[in-house]
Amino acid sequence: MTPTEELRLLADELRVLADTGLRWSQDDPYHHERYERVRSASARLFAFTDLRDPATIERELFTQLTHLAPVVVGDAAVVDAGGRILLIRRADDELWAMPGGGVEMGETAAEAVAREAREEAGLEVEVEDLVGVYDSRFCGTRSSLQLYQFVFLCRPGRSVAATTPHEVLDVGWFGPDELPPFSPGHDVRVPHVFEFLEHRRPYFDRPVG
Repeated sequence: MTPTEELRLLADELRVLADTGLRWSQDDPYHHERYERVRSASARLFAFTDLRDPATIERELFTQLTHLAPVVVGDAAVVDAGGRILLIRRADDELWAMPGGGVEMGETAAEAVAREAREEAGLEVEVEDLVGVYDSRFCGTRSSLQLYQFVFLCRPGRSVAATTPHEVLDVGWFGPDELPPFSPGHDVRVPHVFEFLEHRRPYFDRPVG
């Protein structure tokens, strides 16, 4: 990656943080104003790699970068030496799932699942392989948005302090014959993890029609 590309990526990370903050600070004028300043700072950074001035970038380019698209998320399929998978019991529906969540701007999908395993399960992991890529419309995930869900096989490492314990009621290890009630979508993806361990064939949704 060239310095120019790195600068544009940094500027885009700031833009996404600012847009997210502006969305959730509508009732807080002080924070809203700060996020507006972050968004303007992002435009000034973009201007170093563009012929347009910051005001034009913020008015024209930033509106183009907010187009709707499938949201990228990832699951960490953490499997230990005994062939058990690590699952979390989610606080929102009290059902079990792989640690996972949205990919943040500037992250790879693999980096995101490693972060989610650390945040939700309190475990450092090494990402080893791609189990599959799922379209949320076809695997039972309940979401008002279309998601692209990456599942990565991970090797467990050392335990660390979870940083989002409020999202998780419990953590446990489960073999293929002792699986708990699943959060929607994980009842499809978790069995595929065990199939992948046996056959090493990644899953992807075939063309429709």
